[in-house]
Amino acid sequence: MSSPDTAAEIQREQDYVSVLYRKLDAERETAQRRLDSTLLQTGGTPQARTERDVATSMYTERLAQLGSVEQGLCFGRLDFLPDAEDETAYIGRLGLFDEDDEYRPLLLDWRAPVARPFYLATAASPEGVRRRRHIRSLSRKVVGFDDEVLDLQAADQGQDLGLAGEAALLAALERRRTGEMSDIVATIQAEQDRIIRAGLNGVVVVQGGPGTGKTAVALHRAAYLLYTYRQQLTKRGVLVVGPNSTFLRYIGQVLPSLGETGVLLATVGQLYPGLVADGTDTRLAAEVKGRSVMANILANAVRDCQRVPEPVMEFEVEREIMRLDRKTCTEARAHARRSRRPHNQARRLFVSDLLDALTKQAARKLGEDLLDLDDLTDIRAELAADKSVAKAIDSLWPVLTPEQVLDDLFAERERLDSAAGKRLSEVDRASLVRPIESPWTPADIALLDELAELLGEDDTEARAEEARREREERAYTEGVLEILEQDEEIIDEELLRVGDVLDAELFAERQQRRSELTAAQRAAQDRTWTFGHVIVDEAQELSAMDWRVLMRRCPSHSMTLVGDVAQTGAAGGATSWADVLKPYVADRWKLEELTVNYRTPAEIMTVASAVLAELDPTLEAPVSVRETGVAPWLAEVGPSEFDAKLRSLVDGELDAVDGGTVAVLCPADRVTTLTALLSDDERLSVSPVDRAKGLEFDSVVLVAPDEIVAESPKGLNDLYVALTRATRRLGVVQTGEAVPALAGLG
Repeated sequence: MSSPDTAAEIQREQDYVSVLYRKLDAERETAQRRLDSTLLQTGGTPQARTERDVATSMYTERLAQLGSVEQGLCFGRLDFLPDAEDETAYIGRLGLFDEDDEYRPLLLDWRAPVARPFYLATAASPEGVRRRRHIRSLSRKVVGFDDEVLDLQAADQGQDLGLAGEAALLAALERRRTGEMSDIVATIQAEQDRIIRAGLNGVVVVQGGPGTGKTAVALHRAAYLLYTYRQQLTKRGVLVVGPNSTFLRYIGQVLPSLGETGVLLATVGQLYPGLVADGTDTRLAAEVKGRSVMANILANAVRDCQRVPEPVMEFEVEREIMRLDRKTCTEARAHARRSRRPHNQARRLFVSDLLDALTKQAARKLGEDLLDLDDLTDIRAELAADKSVAKAIDSLWPVLTPEQVLDDLFAERERLDSAAGKRLSEVDRASLVRPIESPWTPADIALLDELAELLGEDDTEARAEEARREREERAYTEGVLEILEQDEEIIDEELLRVGDVLDAELFAERQQRRSELTAAQRAAQDRTWTFGHVIVDEAQELSAMDWRVLMRRCPSHSMTLVGDVAQTGAAGGATSWADVLKPYVADRWKLEELTVNYRTPAEIMTVASAVLAELDPTLEAPVSVRETGVAPWLAEVGPSEFDAKLRSLVDGELDAVDGGTVAVLCPADRVTTLTALLSDDERLSVSPVDRAKGLEFDSVVLVAPDEIVAESPKGLNDLYVALTRATRRLGVVQTGEAVPALAGLG
């Protein structure tokens, strides 16, 4: 399928790629020059300053985009059939055009519709393509290429019409892993491309086994959506949710390398601004916190803070005893609850009703017949400002924060018992109890977010402050204009100009405050931000409470969910996509399946398939497209020889992968010991299975598989995940009882 890499052909491609890089450099220089010129501009009218800020932001963003595509700027070429309008098109990370030749495209952006044949064309359906070329480069130098001739009548047509881009894909797969996800734009397959280019609306679920390119699909879909639906998504942005911070670091350079910098990458635990969730839960506590029933428990906890006196509350106001009885408070509470407003906002109704009741009570003592409406208004205002009244009302319906409610709920067993009722068992409740002000855990984030929705914010003071500022600004402007009107030398036309300038200044100040941050940066600081699209990788790991958080972040339900239910490791994770999505979109979602395993060699997948069959006989493993000729190995190691033997085995794997990466995956309680035991090599990592999810390594050494299976209700799922992280080699170190599913290992 691949033609020989002749020196002449490589040089011709090098000459063209050099032209592209010169064009890229020229655009950089132009953008930098314009940015420098813009920054030198000072003063001017408010309109000019606003235009300068917009231009600065535009040139800065363009420079970042141009800098992010330095590596592998051009990775493909299409040669079309003779009757096509264009004979040749080059494909790359962004579009470049020749302004001197009617903006003739020099390089097509890979997301553009005209670039689609690069991913979809086959010999059976060539889409007008005669030959597809995958260009390999190192920095700015072309080092080779792989050709596919798709015209069945062509003289140079090869016999192998296999996977589109197979030569380039397999070459990419054979490269050593470096700890950052390799960019695979040039090797996207047709089934992946179809998903990447699906429409913006609705929920798309991408189900795929290990190594099927789920993460690559998710990231390229983010870039494609931002390119195709830029107008809709620029303001709202795209949220990409990963399972952990290790994973986010791993994929962190992929989207920038595709020319996109406006995406927020986060875990669910990072979606509550201003809070660091670095605590740890027991497995049971994390599972309980993720149950959907916690939404009811939290709602009950908030309602329990809305109290009434038993039977009457007395307090002194200006040496007069005031009383709030149970009936009055119960009626006020019912009125506030009927509003269906969040707790802190409904409090205004509760306070208003009690102030009305206290005003009537004070009026009776003073003599109602002697008081007019103004008198009653003054009395009400005095009561509202009285500290004793405020203290009494706060004890019945306090202003609450999510952190305060959750801290008290888990620290005080009586509160938890009252809120949970019969919804949690004794064991479940005991797992949640912890000292006050304990560190927040990732599982707490969804609960805090739920409480933030239940509580809302009492924005009375904030709105009053904003109104005050607006009044001051308006008064200042009117005052200046009034002074100018008294000057007979200033004509009406000038007055209008001055008024316009003052309004423009205020507008420019507000716009400048907003333009200092990108949409992604603003979203990271705003819990109530709603995104134009949400992409979730390893979506099967999310709990029911996590899903409530994400659905609030995207009310339009424009989402791409990527995962594999066979790899679910979290106790509260998904067992069925239908069960996850039914509460939110019923059956209005689309399932796409990836079936080809590009990562895991057939030798390793044979071992993993046996575990999958024991896990769920109805599940089918993805088909591996390659073999390495290296069989997975099993070593039975006793306690006395464990340290020396493991070091020897790991060193052997480091030598075998020749500069590649090796991961030692083990039970969670062995991580510290094994980290200290093994040599300090930057190519080597020691990790529990859950921290390796979504990652890949050249070699994996799996330690104590029986303990991995035993430490979790999802033990077989974890074992399946561990076995499928390797791209080249797999070894298993057995220290205890044999795992039946691994009986095929030699």
